[in-house]
Amino acid sequence: MKTRGYATPGPTAPLGPFAFERREPGPADVVIDILYCGICHSDIHQARDEWGGSIYPMVPGHEIVGRVSRTGAAVTRFRPGDLAGVGCFVDSCRTCDACREGLEQYCERHLVATYNGREHDGTPTYGGYSATIVVDENYVLAIPADAALAGTAPLLCAGITTYSPLRHWEVGPGSRVGILGLGGLGHVGVRIAAALGAEVTVLSTSPGKEADARRLGAHRFLLTSDPERLRLARGTLDFILDTASAPHDLQPYLRLLARDGAMVQVGAPPEPASVAAFALISGRKTLAGSSIGGIRETQEMLDFCAEHGITADVEVIPISRVNEAYDRTVAADVHYRFVIDMATL
Repeated sequence: MKTRGYATPGPTAPLGPFAFERREPGPADVVIDILYCGICHSDIHQARDEWGGSIYPMVPGHEIVGRVSRTGAAVTRFRPGDLAGVGCFVDSCRTCDACREGLEQYCERHLVATYNGREHDGTPTYGGYSATIVVDENYVLAIPADAALAGTAPLLCAGITTYSPLRHWEVGPGSRVGILGLGGLGHVGVRIAAALGAEVTVLSTSPGKEADARRLGAHRFLLTSDPERLRLARGTLDFILDTASAPHDLQPYLRLLARDGAMVQVGAPPEPASVAAFALISGRKTLAGSSIGGIRETQEMLDFCAEHGITADVEVIPISRVNEAYDRTVAADVHYRFVIDMATL
């Protein structure tokens, strides 16, 4: 089926109008008319081939909210008119241990990324900077009917990226949680951690973000560029969610953890970090990583956020400003996510 969107033909080229073909919907497929698509920093990394292996032409976008326009004959969970979401992947092998356990994000054979990936037959995938998308119903999320759609779109990546580790490490009432970095991921993480009942501290190098941190639900704000404040805060946190994407030294933050504390990385700095063994040995601390979430957990996150009134803080833009938004995102000139209004396509 014919559709249109915005694509980049190569790593140094801007995004621009692009006409392309989606597959014809099959019996298990849902056709979604896209209403909003968030801009994730990973869109920029992949569009500019900063992680390597980019496939061109590329239509980015994996924070998709839209309305169902058609369904295949075998679809049971959606019908035309329903709100629906699509996150970071649109298929997986379905047979490996991870897929059978509902952890499709860790698929051991072939996770099909929403864009810059390949279908099982090798066809490149195109993302949400487009008018429509066709997805198997097993990889489509239900969006609550009363959701604020623009603010919900980033939850399909930023929301589940922060929710999944908070749930896996059993953060809840009594947990002393640090959120490292108050950006596109971190600001959602603060809201979710606070809604889970944790005592939340924002760890930031930017003193100007303290008011925002408290507005979002943080109980404390620790300026990490102040060595004395860091020293006084040693051993005061049980869990740190590291959302920072710029290179940074992990050692000062590991010292903030109490015994048996965990620091989990969800940001993806371009350079590897070095950690001294004694930073972990002293206090039996854990340094771990976490990726998005499976379909079941992503739906749980969307329902949790709807129940607690959690959305992302967004700046809605027309698609004609997508290249400007990329540059502003790199310059950290957004509070805290750009979302494209696809009606402007």
